[in-house]
Amino acid sequence: MQSAGHRFRDVEHHPLLNESDSYDASASETELADKVWFIRDGCGMVCAVITWLLVLYADFVVTFVMLLPSRDFWYSVINGTLFNCMAVLALTSHLRTMLTDPGAVPKGNATKEYMESLQLKPGEVIYKCPKCCSIKPERAHHCSICKRCIRKMDHHCPWVNNCVGEKNQRFFVLFTMYIALISAHALVLCGFQLFTCVRGQWTACSNFSPPVTVILMIFLCLEGLLFLTFTAVMFGTQIHSICNDETEIERLKSEKPTWERRLRWDGMRSVFGGQPSFLWINPFAGLQARRFLRSRKGGTEFSV
Repeated sequence: MQSAGHRFRDVEHHPLLNESDSYDASASETELADKVWFIRDGCGMVCAVITWLLVLYADFVVTFVMLLPSRDFWYSVINGTLFNCMAVLALTSHLRTMLTDPGAVPKGNATKEYMESLQLKPGEVIYKCPKCCSIKPERAHHCSICKRCIRKMDHHCPWVNNCVGEKNQRFFVLFTMYIALISAHALVLCGFQLFTCVRGQWTACSNFSPPVTVILMIFLCLEGLLFLTFTAVMFGTQIHSICNDETEIERLKSEKPTWERRLRWDGMRSVFGGQPSFLWINPFAGLQARRFLRSRKGGTEFSV
């Protein structure tokens, strides 16, 4: 049995446990998988609501201010369908990022019985997180907001009210990608609409008055520029991290890898699953209705 100092030291790496290890001394982890994950953080919930409101605002301006009043039927249909489909994919990716367990280590698994069951050899050391009383797997970090140790934790994002970790990084990447795409699409539509309105001297340009139309489009342009810049940078950062098999925390701490790195396509396949296909960009892939039916019976899992 290792010393108490070793067991209670809050560190990030250890030689005993790896990413595939799990605590099965009880059925708590199985029960948790059948419930919806949700973080009760005031700031995160406000940011998540703001994100939805901004996407819905963009959809309103694009649909009702720019496309429906247009005289070109196919222009409205094609752009409306494309924008709304990407908006649905973006919001679905946001929901799945927010409601998916990012890879939380079970609370309280650092029991005496469990550590004795590991049958440690002399010199072997495991580490216990003193904050959530759990054995920390390799590359796990404690999140002070989720109040859990998260496997391969990249960062905690208030805009999705969740950590980005081993199990939900794919959905976060899709969320940033689709937000960047609809932001760029909205900016292009705004530019074309402004050109059309000025050329037609604002006659039959919109169902709204010219001042209201200009104000709505200005706010949409500002929103589009801000979100395009932020999400495009975040998307590129995430892809770079995946291809180098290095989380943002590990990069900032300049941690030397003690694990076998999965570089480039191996890293992409480990996050998105399987060979490259359209399933990679589909946030509905892997969604099981039965899981949510069970969660309605068992209640929602709130992180406390």
